Amino acid sequence: MEAVDILTKSLSKAVPIKGNLLQYHGRSDRHGQLICWGILFDLMLTSDLLRSHVESGKVVFGINHTLRSFSPEKKKRLDLVLCRPKAGAPAPKKPQTLQTLVTKHGIELTAKQQALLDDLPEIKQGPVGSVLVALEAKACMTEHIKALPRLYDELNSSHQIVHGHSSQALSIGFFMVNAAEEFYSPTNTANPGPNKHNQPHALKRAVAQVTDLPRRSHHSSQGFDGLGIVVVDMNNDGTSPCKLVTTPPAPAEDDVLHYDSMVQRMAHEYDTRFSSI
Repeated sequence: MEAVDILTKSLSKAVPIKGNLLQYHGRSDRHGQLICWGILFDLMLTSDLLRSHVESGKVVFGINHTLRSFSPEKKKRLDLVLCRPKAGAPAPKKPQTLQTLVTKHGIELTAKQQALLDDLPEIKQGPVGSVLVALEAKACMTEHIKALPRLYDELNSSHQIVHGHSSQALSIGFFMVNAAEEFYSPTNTANPGPNKHNQPHALKRAVAQVTDLPRRSHHSSQGFDGLGIVVVDMNNDGTSPCKLVTTPPAPAEDDVLHYDSMVQRMAHEYDTRFSSI
């Protein structure tokens, strides 16, 4: 899997965000788009069926798509959806693709990763028809304890709305959490200097909270069809690298919440559920 390496490398480099050179800004959607790009990249590398659907024009993607549930009647903007093209709707004149988004979001790729991307069929952004996969990506980089109730509610409402829209659609949740003891927050203008974190307490609380989110093993039950947690160490000072953390409480490689397990489950469920579209 390539996405976590791409994510940490890309977040290690400061880019223009809201008028400043920054690695991360909580009110920007760049980190969410980096995550979604990487997950789609890995899913296409893993699922032969998805690649064939893309080649035949059966599947496109939507970004920041507002999804409405049938029951209960609610709506939510999802970071990324894979879907059938909407019949009769005009396609964008210059649609985004995985390739064009590399430049747009400042995605850092190795030569190997670029070669893998070049070999993939071109998946395009298009008008959203029937949703097949819906992804909600959240990050908790600072003020962990304060942010947890909101993050939990936003993630939990995601699978409820996705499955209220279609019980067949795959609802995927991704959570990135910071293990650093200090974090420079661009929104903390009143008190210059880094926010201090009570680690590892804050990290353990965040991981435990997301681990408690419901997961489903059958399309008639409630919960996420795939859920992944990634732990990073990032202080956001503009120069220090964002580093992957693999020690506990980060999920171990054989944990169902490990990123690789999430993508493998996504691919399996996609291949099983949508083989006949």
